[in-house]
Amino acid sequence: MSKFKDKTLLITGGTGSFGNAVLHRFLNTDIKEIRVFSRDELKQDNMRHEFQAKYPEQSNKVKFYIGDVRNLSSVKNAMHGVDYVYHAAALKQVPSCEFFPIEAVKTNVLGTENVLTAAIECGVKRVVCLSTDKAAYPVNAMGTSKAMMEKVIVAKSRTVDPNKTSIMCTRYGNVLASRGSVVPLFINQIKAGNDLTLTEPTMTRFVMTLEEAVDLVLFAFEHGNSGDIFVQKAPACTIEVLAQAVKELFHADNKIKVIGIRHGEKMYETLLTDEECANAIDLGNFYRVPADQRDLNYDKYFSEGIQESTLTQFNSNNTTLMNVEEVKAKLLEVELVREELKKIKK
Repeated sequence: MSKFKDKTLLITGGTGSFGNAVLHRFLNTDIKEIRVFSRDELKQDNMRHEFQAKYPEQSNKVKFYIGDVRNLSSVKNAMHGVDYVYHAAALKQVPSCEFFPIEAVKTNVLGTENVLTAAIECGVKRVVCLSTDKAAYPVNAMGTSKAMMEKVIVAKSRTVDPNKTSIMCTRYGNVLASRGSVVPLFINQIKAGNDLTLTEPTMTRFVMTLEEAVDLVLFAFEHGNSGDIFVQKAPACTIEVLAQAVKELFHADNKIKVIGIRHGEKMYETLLTDEECANAIDLGNFYRVPADQRDLNYDKYFSEGIQESTLTQFNSNNTTLMNVEEVKAKLLEVELVREELKKIKK
């Protein structure tokens, strides 16, 4: 954590699952200050009390700022003196974005523009923005707004000196047991004695833990150039396998009920598109997609062409598909799952 020594980090959407994970990772380091920026004062108050109880000596490093990324002035108010930014604020529920797409645009697209504008004006050194697999070949409003967010990030990276402010992006799949995800829903359905509701059993999704999500952001922070998009080579599983793994962990006999695909859902998700493969760099556990630095002089494009690639689209159907036992092992890495299992044993 030497790069964070005596530095100030701002996390937008910091009361969410990702923000909590970053705080747990960073509080016992030599970082000077972590600013949590969000619009929900109740979540901030709950978070403040939790970290004061868990980390009484370190919790004074955490400062809370009420504001909304939709409002540039409130973002600027929190950005003064900040060295680094993790931009996690987003509307990320697929169905709600389908019904209120302009709200997704206001937060995910215009909000990101505000965060980057404030960061550049305030001299922030590095900004890492969090995107989603749904931004690749988007079919729903949430994914489309995140795809536009990525375009804003790359475009902004071209207009600012990277030696002053460097901007990069991470794109990842489903985070197990994050707020609003399906694993907590399955657990609650088991506890209530209800059927486990599946949209479509053969649907595949990338899966990763919150710790892995933080690892991806840290990797981008350490190794990224301005305009880069980073992708982790995550495994995937079918929704049916995920439900069965949860059932077996909790020794449940609840039935599985198929309810059909929700608004805007895809059968599989993509982390790396065919088009991005032309420039993607394989870094072992990650892919790095450098920004397209061509300008609007398309005559050069027609004369120089574009390089070919041996990579192919990376999606949740052609990645490693985990079986029930492998998913159970992955679930046991998740604190929420372990805590719920303890409650049952008591």
